[in-house]
Formats: sequence, structure tokens, C-alpha cells
Amino acid sequence: MTSKPTLGYLGLGLMGSQMCKRLVENGYQVTGFDPQSEKVDAAVAHGALAADSPRAVAQASDIVLACVITTPALTEAMFGPDGIVEGAAEGKIFLDHSTTIADKTRDMAARLKSETGMGWVDAPVSGGPPAAGTGGLAIMVGGDKSDVTAVKPVLDILGQNTHMGPLGAGQVTKMVNQVLVLNNFALMAEAVTLAINAGIDPAMVPEALSGGYADSPMFRKFFPKMIERDFEPAGYARQIMKDLDMILDLAQQTKTPVPMSNTAASLYRVLIAKGHSELDAISVLKVYDNEPM
Repeated sequence: MTSKPTLGYLGLGLMGSQMCKRLVENGYQVTGFDPQSEKVDAAVAHGALAADSPRAVAQASDIVLACVITTPALTEAMFGPDGIVEGAAEGKIFLDHSTTIADKTRDMAARLKSETGMGWVDAPVSGGPPAAGTGGLAIMVGGDKSDVTAVKPVLDILGQNTHMGPLGAGQVTKMVNQVLVLNNFALMAEAVTLAINAGIDPAMVPEALSGGYADSPMFRKFFPKMIERDFEPAGYARQIMKDLDMILDLAQQTKTPVPMSNTAASLYRVLIAKGHSELDAISVLKVYDNEPM
């Protein structure tokens, strides 16, 4: 593999489009594919090359990056018709930024390696589209040391990356991240509602709590957005529900009690039942609105 490998990107949504753009801006040749052609067109406008299938992306690339929403969608892109497996080869590496089931990741990686010799690194991310566009992501990495070393220059362009252990360790770390983030969203929604119902100005709360134990970058960023009811998606509520279900499944496998995450999952189920699956995750505040189901 050359010092400047050719890259592919599969999944050009909210996150993938920004990561693809950042890689192009940093001098990489990136070939992109998304089932929605307008997303491919947007990537081409930023300097990427277009492909008509995951297979074509793999054929054109030394490293294939991906950011898709669900494990089934990733499985289809990998092993379905015109899938990555058809363009894979020994020496290439699949770098997965999706949030998927750790056991499925390990199974798919083993199959890809067995059938083609292509390596796999799981590297889910946190930070949202703005961080994806500026190289400010937190990246949780799992995989063989040699594969991780090979993709590290690419990861360094995208954000702060930590090799957590063997394949699947990145996905497990992302679940820990989601326990912290998603429960915080639910708690902030409760705090905003309590402030309003008790008659204080919620917009003054961040200033009042500044420097205290409740203060944090996450609180300063999202508490005001909740008050403003700015629910433009940086990630969708339906994705959050998927992640919470994955947390609950992993907790069951590992016999870990997660009562807070169970409660958060219940709140997001209500949110989605109310028809808000396409809003941002912080729209969990709407659970407390007097809306009909």
C-alpha cells in the first residue's frame, strides 16, 4: 500500500458526507457510493469520484471506509449483490465507522478475510457532523495491530483515535459512549421540563451551573438547543433507538444491569411512537409535550 492510499467511502449521509469531504480536502482520492444518487452527486461536487456500487468502490480503493445506519444495511453492502466482497482483495482494508453489533462485526470480518484476504478495522465515531467535517471526531478503534497501523494516517485526519483492542473492541467502546450520551439527553430533557414547570427561566440554568459538577461541554452545547427546541437532525432519533437496543442486547449478553438505559429506551420508544423518528436525538424533550399518541 502506498503512503497515500486510494480511499473509498460507502454511505454519504450526515456523517459520511462530511468525512468524505474532509479526506478529499486533505489530498486523498476518494471514490464514493450511496444508494441515494443525490448524495453521490454532492460528494462529487466536493471532489470525490462516483461509483455505482459497493463493489466498484472496493475495486477502486486500498481502504474502504463506511458509515451506514444499521447492521443489516452493512451486511447487504458487504455481501449482497455487487457488494464489497466482490471487489475485495488481499492487502485492502475495510474501515468501518458505522455503529453496529460487535459480534456481527467479528463474524463479517472473519468471512471477508476468509473469502478475500481483506482486513477489517472497526472504528465507530462520536462528535456529530460538525466534528466530522473538521477532524474533531472521537474514534474508538478495534482490530489487528497491523491493520490499525495501516489506516492510522487516515484516522488521524478524521479525529482523535484510540486503539481499544482486538476486532469488535471499537463497537463495544461505542456502546459505553452511547450509555453516557443518550442517558444524558434523557436527563437534560427532564431538567429542562422541571425548570419550566417550576417557574424559572431555563435559559439561565447553564450560567448558574457553570463550573459546577453539572457543567460539561455536552451540557453547554445541548441544553440551550433543547430550550430553543432546535431539533434539526445531526443524527436521527430512530438511530438512537437502534443504538439503545444494541446497548440492551449487549447488557443482556454480559449480564450487566442497565436500568438508566432501559428508561432512556422507553422514552425514545414513546418519542418515535409520537411520530418524531426523523428529528434529532435531543427531541426526546418532546416526550414531555402534551401531544396525542
